Amino acid sequence: MPTKSPPLLCELHAHTTWSDGSLTVRELCDLYGRRGFDVLAVTDHAPREPRHIQAGNYAAYLEEVEAEAVRARELYDLLVIPGLELTYDDLDPLQAAHVVAVGLREYVGLDDGLKFALACARVHGSALIAAHPYAPEQLAGATRTTAAFGAHPEFAPLVDRFELFNRRTLFGWVAAAGLPAVASGDFHRLEHLSTWKTLLPCVKDEAAVVGYLRSSRPAFLVRLDEAPAEAIAA
Repeated sequence: MPTKSPPLLCELHAHTTWSDGSLTVRELCDLYGRRGFDVLAVTDHAPREPRHIQAGNYAAYLEEVEAEAVRARELYDLLVIPGLELTYDDLDPLQAAHVVAVGLREYVGLDDGLKFALACARVHGSALIAAHPYAPEQLAGATRTTAAFGAHPEFAPLVDRFELFNRRTLFGWVAAAGLPAVASGDFHRLEHLSTWKTLLPCVKDEAAVVGYLRSSRPAFLVRLDEAPAEAIAA
């Protein structure tokens, strides 16, 4: 008899010491595995600073993430999916945007602009999520100035999903516009673990998760309670 898949608890946006996160890939996988997550997307910045993911170090980054993915599945049954946060910064916040590419296994740069990079990432099969998509009226109190999607509704078809919640910040215009939403912790430090997350009702494999995110089917959002500080194994 067919049965429905239990929803997968997902972190779809997380950083390591390959960019501006505080944990190594192994430490990040151990943290989420021990907390009972089903899916973790490792999505370091590309590019933002010379020390972040570039064409020259991408192969080493992907190799490390994939090696830790094997270990995490064996130890915790945690599905680890590689990705990148395509980081398009601009002095004009109405032009700046960050997009998380979940399931990306080819390096994509932004030298030719955001639209071209997103088209390339989509051709390579990733699911695209607009990260912390501020509305222009939110910028006065914003910690990040990424309002391109909020300022330009015509950009919506460039991505598959939008962060309705990034950590504890709500982007209400996403719900008002009826856009397909997810929630993420945008993990950099331990305090970002217990924030809003996504539940996906699909089977636990990469193709299913990426395919679900690329679809118009609804995702479910959950806010995790604060947890005690955890020891991180090296």
